[in-house]
Amino acid sequence: MFPTKYWTRARLGAHLKILHPAARGPHRGTAMHTGIVPIRSLGPQHRERVAKHLLSLTERDRYLRFGYTASDEQVCRYVEMLDFERDEVFGIFNRRLELIAMAHVAFAPTEETQSCAEFGVSVLASARGRGYGGQLFDRAVTLARNRGVRMMFIHALTENTAMLKIARHAGATVKHEGSESEAYLQLPPGGLDTRVSELVGEQFAEVDYQLKKQARQFWSLLADVQEIRQGVRDGRHQAAE
Repeated sequence: MFPTKYWTRARLGAHLKILHPAARGPHRGTAMHTGIVPIRSLGPQHRERVAKHLLSLTERDRYLRFGYTASDEQVCRYVEMLDFERDEVFGIFNRRLELIAMAHVAFAPTEETQSCAEFGVSVLASARGRGYGGQLFDRAVTLARNRGVRMMFIHALTENTAMLKIARHAGATVKHEGSESEAYLQLPPGGLDTRVSELVGEQFAEVDYQLKKQARQFWSLLADVQEIRQGVRDGRHQAAE
């Protein structure tokens, strides 16, 4: 019998092409992406993992992410202030369920600017070079369009070339002012394609996460069993002596 988990993955895989349509219109996306990566939405229950991820950033990476060299205390305060109800926070987990990349789309809190949002992203050094930043940006654009956002802003240091490259590839206009840069991207209205893309992406990420979770639990259980067996063997060996 074909295992349910493989059927589920095959079913999702058949629809993953929706996530990267051939024609993107005004939003061209990034050409560097080489495959679909499961991107999972994060909630209040993930604060600890978000904090661990951000605290794992080097001093240089914190400087590029926040625009200043954030201390541990400032990072923790940022995590505590995340509004998971208003904003969108999502990320990529590895096989050990460690958060290796995450993005934050902050939506404007006032009615006058409700059609605007700001994008921020961070990727651990060990996970770079795989296009994660660009894929997180693509997901951010999809979510923003579905929320009625017409303008996406990216505030970054001019020396943050990786982030600005992602913005330019997406068709954003970038303006430089000394050591800081401001990029903005006009977004077309969301439609059926963006809503289906968001839904399928969430399903794919959830299945992937649960499979990783089950695998981790299995190997943990197996390690415990092996430890018990080894203890029994040692006990028998000592008794024989």
